[in-house]
Amino acid sequence: MPLAAFPKCFLDDLCVNRTMTVDQWLDLSLQFDVDGTEFYWGFTPRDNPTEWDRIRRRVAAQGRSIPMMCYSSDFTKPSLAERKAEIEAQKQAIRACVGLGINYCRVLSGQRRPEIDRDTGLKWVEECILELIPFAEQNRITLIIENHYKDGYWQYPEFAQQIDVFLDLLNRIPPSDWFGVNYDPSNAIIAGDDPIQMLEAVKHRVRTMHASDRFFQGGNLDDLHRVEANPHTGYATILTHGVIGRGLNDYDRIFSILKQAGFQGWISIEDGPDPRTGVQDIAESALFLRAKMLEHEMP
Repeated sequence: MPLAAFPKCFLDDLCVNRTMTVDQWLDLSLQFDVDGTEFYWGFTPRDNPTEWDRIRRRVAAQGRSIPMMCYSSDFTKPSLAERKAEIEAQKQAIRACVGLGINYCRVLSGQRRPEIDRDTGLKWVEECILELIPFAEQNRITLIIENHYKDGYWQYPEFAQQIDVFLDLLNRIPPSDWFGVNYDPSNAIIAGDDPIQMLEAVKHRVRTMHASDRFFQGGNLDDLHRVEANPHTGYATILTHGVIGRGLNDYDRIFSILKQAGFQGWISIEDGPDPRTGVQDIAESALFLRAKMLEHEMP
């Protein structure tokens, strides 16, 4: 089973401060026992097919691939024109995936804007995703919707964050070879849901996974729901995102369920907020996940 790394701890360096280049991240990832590197739209060249081809060939020369694009679509914008613009923006991300040799492109519901009620938001998101699936199929790219918490650069958390809303949305999208789930166990914890319950509900539609782990420091889940999130990252200060296998997630149960469901897709390490320890944390997480794959006979 293939393993990738996502540069979560370096996103500010890659997307905001621009103190790290994509090539530097690719070289840095050679230190990890992974088969590929996941991309984030914020550091991807958006309108440069020549650069897409250069990056794809560079990664291939390293004996790796770029399996997933971490894209953050926002389909709960109030006006139809804004939502149409979001659809077109996601189509451009799909085009970039083709150029980069990526097979999976993430799609999200959008931000949980306080003025948008549940039924209206679900209707809008359903319409947008259904419009995108044929375009994804034409380009041989699989859309993967994540049980997400909040894009670090958004104002509001995910519209379909809670399990009941997420499953309602998922059930509105007919099964397709070009649409599935990117499962993230930690995001279920943050939503106040059981990550195992979430996985059991979506296991037959899981195509990819974000492997992550979370820790509470100076509080618990109830405190998390009361305190204010950091306006930049979206995460509360009592929440720590760190080395996989040392937190709240039961990876033996997770891997057992995935194994029984016949999952053979990509797992991407989403590990750690601290660039000072990021390299060591990702390396240790990769070792943990490789051992679990072997233990559960998911090579």
